[in-house]
Amino acid sequence: MKLPKNANRFCPYCRKHSLHKVILNKKRNPRTMTYGSKLRARRRGLARGMGNRGRYSKPAVTQFKMTGKKTSKKVDLRYECQLCKKQHVKNRTFRTRKIEFKQ
Repeated sequence: MKLPKNANRFCPYCRKHSLHKVILNKKRNPRTMTYGSKLRARRRGLARGMGNRGRYSKPAVTQFKMTGKKTSKKVDLRYECQLCKKQHVKNRTFRTRKIEFKQ
């Protein structure tokens, strides 16, 4: 995938349009010890105590399990403002094998 090296974008810190340098990052893993992740684990039943929970104690029956490895990683693009040198991320992550920056 070919992308421009610089883009004219709106900077939320300067609050004006300026030239931004496009920087490539891999998609980061979510943090594991946040309050929300602990809450989801509790609801999912991974940190559950003892006792029988009826039909919810049995593992889910999966018929069609997807197999195989994904061929690409998710990347996110960071934009660095040339005026204030701050970076911000547009929430547009996508999968691609290779990214080229053109002049």
